[in-house]
Amino acid sequence: MTDLWLVDAFTDAPFRGNPAGVCWLDHPVPDQWMQSLAMEMNQAETAFLLREADQLRLRWFTPASEVDLCGHATLASAHFLWATGRLAPDAVARFRTRSGLLSAAPTPDGAITLDFPATPASPAEPPAGLRAALGSPTGEVWSNHKPQADYLIRVDDPAVVRALEPDFAALRRVEARGVIVTAPGDRPGVDFISRFFAPRFGVDEDPVTGSAHCTLAPFWAARLGRDTLTGYQASRRGGTVMTRLVGDRVELTGRAVTVVRGSIDLPT
Repeated sequence: MTDLWLVDAFTDAPFRGNPAGVCWLDHPVPDQWMQSLAMEMNQAETAFLLREADQLRLRWFTPASEVDLCGHATLASAHFLWATGRLAPDAVARFRTRSGLLSAAPTPDGAITLDFPATPASPAEPPAGLRAALGSPTGEVWSNHKPQADYLIRVDDPAVVRALEPDFAALRRVEARGVIVTAPGDRPGVDFISRFFAPRFGVDEDPVTGSAHCTLAPFWAARLGRDTLTGYQASRRGGTVMTRLVGDRVELTGRAVTVVRGSIDLPT
């Protein structure tokens, strides 16, 4: 038996933020088993941790496929490592991933800071069907041009972001990993708000998306003239992500809460 937890990330209260499964692997297991467990967990992402020599291997699976980068499940994984005593409370968690070496460090006030690559966006033509699937919001379109590219639509009115009701069947046909819709903040202490949709990868709407903030941080830093910003993802669950642009990296800071502690038999 091995640990299988459910952790809410980018929140300081249970049942908010973004839930992630975290599974500790005592030994390597087949990819298909990890994909099947992610489908069974039915969370936006399930993270799998495997100790390899002096490093931790970290992989992320949606219910439909493996992904290159996931912020909230990395935050949840670091929280899990400290909570289970697999890392000392003041130790930095270092992960080997499909996006290179990532780290997570505890802050003095109990939050967690992730060190991720920035994925800046540039102006782009929207893929066919994108605006119609979102309900035709007007606004400039950008893309971070990754192999699994996200498109970003910037609108002026935060109310438009909050009121979006996408046609997910139509959005599933759009050639994009995910779609970020963002606007200036609409409450004190919030610099920008956003929502993130990725139905092609089995997640109609992600509650709080760390990887999207790797694009949002440089996007809004350039417009607001500050490297340190606060983003709020205005999903039904909602969550706050503190961002700091540092060269070609982004620091993402948030909190995490354990919701379920469980266990599972690993395949032999």
